[in-house]
Amino acid sequence: MPPRLELTHISKRYPGVLANDDVSLTVQPGEIHAVLGENGAGKSTLMKIIYGAVKPDAGTLRFDGQDVRITNPQQARQLGIAMVFQHFSLFETLSVAENVWLGLDKSLALAEVTRRIAQTAAAYGLDIDPARPVHTLSVGEMQRVEIIRALLTEPRLLILDEPTSVLTPQAVDKLFVTLRQLAAEGCSILYISHKLHEIRALCSACTVMRGGRVTGVCDPRAESNASLSRLMIGAEPPALAHRQQAPGALVLQVGRLDLKRESPFGVDLVDVSLQVHAGEVVGIAGVSGNGQRELLYALSGEDRRAPAASISIANQPAGRLPPSRRRALGLHFVPEERLGRGAVPEMSLAHNLLLTRREAVGPLGWLRTGALRAQAQAIIERFRVKAAGPQAPARSLSGGNLQKFIMGREIDARPRLLIVSQPTWGVDVGAAAQIRGELLALRDAGCAVLVVSEELDELFELCDRLHVIAKGRLSPAIARQDATVERIGEWMSGLWHGDVQQHLSRMEAGHVAA
Repeated sequence: MPPRLELTHISKRYPGVLANDDVSLTVQPGEIHAVLGENGAGKSTLMKIIYGAVKPDAGTLRFDGQDVRITNPQQARQLGIAMVFQHFSLFETLSVAENVWLGLDKSLALAEVTRRIAQTAAAYGLDIDPARPVHTLSVGEMQRVEIIRALLTEPRLLILDEPTSVLTPQAVDKLFVTLRQLAAEGCSILYISHKLHEIRALCSACTVMRGGRVTGVCDPRAESNASLSRLMIGAEPPALAHRQQAPGALVLQVGRLDLKRESPFGVDLVDVSLQVHAGEVVGIAGVSGNGQRELLYALSGEDRRAPAASISIANQPAGRLPPSRRRALGLHFVPEERLGRGAVPEMSLAHNLLLTRREAVGPLGWLRTGALRAQAQAIIERFRVKAAGPQAPARSLSGGNLQKFIMGREIDARPRLLIVSQPTWGVDVGAAAQIRGELLALRDAGCAVLVVSEELDELFELCDRLHVIAKGRLSPAIARQDATVERIGEWMSGLWHGDVQQHLSRMEAGHVAA
């Protein structure tokens, strides 16, 4: 049989950037083929060329042995190519079902599409309400919509860009079963992920890219995480040094917070309590859509309906304070949405500093543009952000590089309290190690850090204590050394009450024995 996909000498240049440089790639029928590379290596551009969203400057593309010129995504879908983007392509004013319907055969009634969404969601463990407007969804829920939409097209080639970044370990296992079944039925899969253990477990071939070029092809099953890291970034990521230290003063306290949802599709927060001290990292795990957004809005000041005393920062009642007043108390915040909330797409990186940093603003409100550019350049260099310079618009950066800049902007501010959502989402292993190292350095310097993440490995690496959020309720804290993937996975379903009762019983028995 001819290859399912064959790319030959593909090149694509943008102003100041050669995104793809003479790239060749072959994918066989029924093959799960990984594309591995650091942020800015050209992976997403190459996938968009295959999907017809970007036109190459040079090179040829063959699909099932036939020369093709894919000029738009609709033509790609007609050929049997489906793609799940890292940056989602959803209309926020439409419902989940309407968004999925746009990419399917228009002879299908919306009611039939709704039924198929519910059926597919149940089969693959991708819980979603077809009637919900997309603007009410979290990032993780939007990703589920993209995966379901791709699966419903019954593709011959499925392109997945970071598909598991916001899934629980159990959901990842279920998705892998589905992908292996699709491959066994002849569907080819192009799989982009920075999770090296996933690539080794799932894929039978791997193309490695660096600086827009193919630097190697291997069988990832015969490689280790260390050897794949060397192929991708030329070195192994440094090991994190997580030293034990006694926590300091209480910086953030949330006490029995109850908050009704603002949206009919949101989640009520029920009796949420947590504490974060200086010099510790506290993590919150959970499946996206279980109250993370509502809690983060309440903590950041975007939602000021909480009783003033239910949230305190540095011993100051903060439940009703606006974001600017909370920043004055030392709070800095990184949201999960990069474009639109973390950064303004059309503004330069230098001007995006002004969203949370005011050092370059003069006493009369005049901007010291030289100082602003120097500040942005220092962050670009420190966090190794691939960008055309401080004047580059935020939208011109790859997802991972924009994440590095946003994280760098807040870490560089030397906060007293840093709240971060999905700190390394879509970031390569080298950059992820650097970001996690910077967070631990902040913690060691006395900063209180709260991390909300769906990456359990990340939470285990970073945190001193862990909570789990499920259906708007927060579990008791558990020390990192007592946490396991299996236990946290169970708690994500809200099943922590039995564990807590057993723990209390053991403590009581030990006290009686003593």
